[in-house]
Amino acid sequence: MSDDRTEVNYGSYLALNELLGLQRPRSPHPDELLFIVVHQASELWFKEILHELDLLIDAFSRHEAEFALFHMGRINALMRIVSAQLSALETLPPQHFAEFRRHLGTSSGSQSVQFRAIEAVSGLREPHFIQVLQEHGPIPDLVQRALARPALQDYFLDLLKAHETELEALYTGERPSTLFFLAEALLEYEQQFGQWRFAHVQLVERVLGPHTGGTGGTLGAKYLSRTIDQKFFPALWAVRARFYGSAG
Repeated sequence: MSDDRTEVNYGSYLALNELLGLQRPRSPHPDELLFIVVHQASELWFKEILHELDLLIDAFSRHEAEFALFHMGRINALMRIVSAQLSALETLPPQHFAEFRRHLGTSSGSQSVQFRAIEAVSGLREPHFIQVLQEHGPIPDLVQRALARPALQDYFLDLLKAHETELEALYTGERPSTLFFLAEALLEYEQQFGQWRFAHVQLVERVLGPHTGGTGGTLGAKYLSRTIDQKFFPALWAVRARFYGSAG
């Protein structure tokens, strides 16, 4: 039990001694610290994104469009941060990475349980996605719970039903509604995710080359390229084709 009488300061509140002791390079190369910090920071942001996705789903379940829109705005801001972090790794020359790569063992970003949970919560259910999950052994509980939930698109479509609104109706009328802006925020999230994937592919090609395998036994950039076209919200993309098709 914590002692309320103990003075709380910046270091103790953030547990900085513990946090800053978690970066443990396995090689003498100075660039390995950068590699570790970027990935650990990404995992911290993934934790916050999962937290916000839970709050978003709660808002969807209560049919509160305004609160859902608020949380989508924050999630999109977090996705921009995660993507921006990759620019730090663009300063890592291939020859520097080669000097400590063997110390990574079989570790790979594809083994990130939190990232896989984000994908599952967002709506990935494709057979290839499930196959990749099973390649590393039993699917982790965090991901299993995410897969057991409806996809974000299902929550959104249920919200529309609760407001007695059709998806196509969001794109007609003189004035956009809150539901329209929420739909656009979901698409922005999809695009932010796609941009992160594309930046990741380019980064891997820049450091490893386009045909080099990943550290965890994956196909490297070739594998990552296959994920770019995965869609969380196919109904939101399809409505545009129907809308403009009927308009034509």
